[in-house]
Amino acid sequence: MEDFYNVLGVPRNATEAELKSAYRKLAMKHHPDRNPGNKAAEEKFRKINAAYEALSDPKKRQLYDQFGEAGLQGGPGAHPGFGGPGGADMGDLFGDIFENFFGGAGARGGRRSRRGADIKAEAVVSLEDAFQGVEVPVPLDRVVPCGTCGGSGARPGSGPKRCPQCRGTGRVQFVQGFFSMSQTCGSCGGEGQVVEDPCRECRGSGRRRSREEKKIRIPPGIYDGATLRVPGGGDSGGPGVEPGDLFVVIRVKPDPRFERVEDDLVTETNLDICEAALGTTLELVAIDGERTRIKIPAGVQHGATFRVREKGMPRLQGRGKGDLMVKVKVHVPQHLTARQRELLEELAKALCDDGASHSHHSQEGTVPQDGTSPSSGSRKGDDGGLFKKIFGGND
Repeated sequence: MEDFYNVLGVPRNATEAELKSAYRKLAMKHHPDRNPGNKAAEEKFRKINAAYEALSDPKKRQLYDQFGEAGLQGGPGAHPGFGGPGGADMGDLFGDIFENFFGGAGARGGRRSRRGADIKAEAVVSLEDAFQGVEVPVPLDRVVPCGTCGGSGARPGSGPKRCPQCRGTGRVQFVQGFFSMSQTCGSCGGEGQVVEDPCRECRGSGRRRSREEKKIRIPPGIYDGATLRVPGGGDSGGPGVEPGDLFVVIRVKPDPRFERVEDDLVTETNLDICEAALGTTLELVAIDGERTRIKIPAGVQHGATFRVREKGMPRLQGRGKGDLMVKVKVHVPQHLTARQRELLEELAKALCDDGASHSHHSQEGTVPQDGTSPSSGSRKGDDGGLFKKIFGGND
């Protein structure tokens, strides 16, 4: 008789966890369900069970280590069967293995719960569509019930019959050594029904592949990358099996007018130096198409941002809307006519003289420590005064 430790491939000082791990791997590898008709695998499976039954029980393992297999033949502490105090919980262990074989509770009787495959698609919308909400057609390549047989798989005028092998349960039971086990019926594939006269269109599968368009409702406020789930919109699962789901990933195209930041929309507007210095009123078209007026105060700085309430995107999971954020960019002319340069120079001188006057009054009765007069240094210091007053130090 082959040594039990060699059967499990573990050393003689193996821990309980190592024994269990080795047993599970070998049992799954040599299980009869995975090796139908393989007598060598059945014999190996029987040896694995016998080895683990002996070595997983501390008392039996002690007897085996002292006397070999003879110590288990009716000796002190030997008892037939599995489990019990001090023994291995074989039912729990095999429950884990059978779940791997058959997929959960279906292994313990009854037909397995199945469904069709999920499918994924993509829908591209504009920012305006995402604002308003829209219904868009989405092209799909999916499996649908056969139109000829109505999904039954049988030729029109006939129908599927109860499987004689499993009697409609979808599973068959058999005895292997000490165990009574069940597996998916090989005759009906777990369906519980067989088709004796198959449909010529689908050849008995009850399904066919179809290219179609499905209209999907895009909710207002949807954002780029969001995924919409359509229950039952996936592949057909066959007769008596519910279809999978459709998952649509939304892509929102960039908009040249607005940048989206969460539920707010950001836009930029250009002002010339006169509008920035004197103030103005802007008229913008919001995402909803309405015209919005914004009052820009005199002396506005480059980069200033103004908020218009409730003119952004609808909140997808809440009430109301985000805001419209208007960012000001002051445009500095690059090419001046002689007259324009003359006027700007006059303005610059006036601003500088005004600055020098304020500086003279604030420093009256004092002498600069560097020995320069207030007027000699004020022009140099105010060289950029015009731009600082208009642009806030930014060109």
